[in-house]
Amino acid sequence: MLFRSEAGNILGDVVINVPRAESQAEAYGTGFYDEIYRLLIHGILHLSGYEHENSRYRAEKMRNKEEVVFDAVKKMDSKH
Repeated sequence: MLFRSEAGNILGDVVINVPRAESQAEAYGTGFYDEIYRLLIHGILHLSGYEHENSRYRAEKMRNKEEVVFDAVKKMDSKH
């Protein structure tokens, strides 16, 4: 899936390894689609400039943003 900035610039692609998502969902005890949501959100945040590998502060900041976005997506999904 290709993502663009508000200015129309290409930010990049998010590619999800479906078999890996299935195994992670099983390992973490989450649903398959929840894992897909999480991986997609994680990838979009990376494209938006979030990083988690260089510092604990940045990792925590990214993790918090993932949770906020995930909760919002789940809330919207439950209304349908």
